[in-house]
Amino acid sequence: MGAHHGHGTAEHPHRPASRSAVRAVLAAIVPLALVTLAALLWMWPSSPEAPGGPAAVQLEKVPGTVVRVDLKPCPEVAPPGGAPIDAGGAGEEAPPTDPRRCGTAHVELTSGPTEGRVVSAELPSGPGTRVFTAGDDVILLHLPADGGQGPSYQLSDHDRSGSLWLVGAAFVLAVIAFGRWRGLTALVGLAVTFALLLWFLIPAILDGRPPLLAAIVCAAAIMLAVLYLTHGFTMSTSIAVIGTLGSLTLTGVLAMAAIDLTSLTGITDDSSLYLDLSYRINTQGLLLASVIIGSLGILDDVTVTQAATVRELAHANPAYSLLQLYRAGARVGRAHVASVINTIILAYAGASLPLLLMFSVGSQPLGEVITTPVIAQEIVRSAAGTLGLIAAVPLTTALAAVVATRRDRSDPVGEPGAAAPPPAEGPGALADAFPDERPAKGRREERVDHEFWGD
Repeated sequence: MGAHHGHGTAEHPHRPASRSAVRAVLAAIVPLALVTLAALLWMWPSSPEAPGGPAAVQLEKVPGTVVRVDLKPCPEVAPPGGAPIDAGGAGEEAPPTDPRRCGTAHVELTSGPTEGRVVSAELPSGPGTRVFTAGDDVILLHLPADGGQGPSYQLSDHDRSGSLWLVGAAFVLAVIAFGRWRGLTALVGLAVTFALLLWFLIPAILDGRPPLLAAIVCAAAIMLAVLYLTHGFTMSTSIAVIGTLGSLTLTGVLAMAAIDLTSLTGITDDSSLYLDLSYRINTQGLLLASVIIGSLGILDDVTVTQAATVRELAHANPAYSLLQLYRAGARVGRAHVASVINTIILAYAGASLPLLLMFSVGSQPLGEVITTPVIAQEIVRSAAGTLGLIAAVPLTTALAAVVATRRDRSDPVGEPGAAAPPPAEGPGALADAFPDERPAKGRREERVDHEFWGD
């Protein structure tokens, strides 16, 4: 009992992976980690500034609080087409401007060397602009000196930093309260993901690195760091890493083929057009990169689940053969994929909902809507991600089943002809079938999965 840290019984002996299986997994993981680290260092952006872009006006963001708003009558607005409103009823009447958007706001600065100073800024009155009232926390744009012409401060947006900190704190507390140590490691992994995206991937693309290659390196680094941080240095985690890498490779290949087949350029809006014209960024490669990064989050969920499922099945019945383990794990995987596919489609539909509403208002035929670059791009994302997701189940399940059934010759459990352990009876039967779920006094809740790595 003491030698096994209280994780096993005489009826359910531990089944550590064979040394050959451990060596095979390490032979795949170690070179992958070294290559990823080398590529990360080689492609690390030299500076956060984007080369070759137009010089931008340096604007200083200053927080403040609106102390008073002086409203005034809104000027008459010409309707679309330029015809005056009072032209004998001719032309289309322009919608009236919201009277709350016309006037001057007096804002007290709350940070910087001019803290406490009250400045004036015109209320933005364009379509869709925000309404500012007294007491609102806002962000002002301080424009550089322009010879005394024009306002030096402009209202930009509401200051949401305080409310976002509250939302973030509630999220962190909920994750830690429910997941405890595992939740804390998941938050660390999330921080690593954001750090790699913000400090490596985006600056590397702006620095002129190929977007597709940068995305592959970033995805590999995220996968290695996050999976091991969240799930521990275990055999099942390593299998999930290999399964994720294989599925991600297939997703990238399928995405490249689909983008080439559909002649997508990656330019679907003003932002992508601006990046292409101003910074000469390969927008098609950027589209491929977005497919890879977007697929990673779903893939690691499926691969981790499949590796853990096969591990638990092997624990529950050590006499399972490789084929039996694969079939049982694949049945769980099919149910998981069926639900995740719906998640993928709904996620992309939710992100494109305003665009879909615009097409609906325009009464365009469905065939024309689907073939537009924006919708076709989302279809390619969904199809490539789904195909990679489907491939992840058999790949990861097969790898986990092979490792779970490979034993050293000295281990009689699971060998052909070996008798299955007698089934447990009584109230403790379920707990005996899944020993990881039995409470054990003094045992750490988050343990190292040594039954797979071996002693």
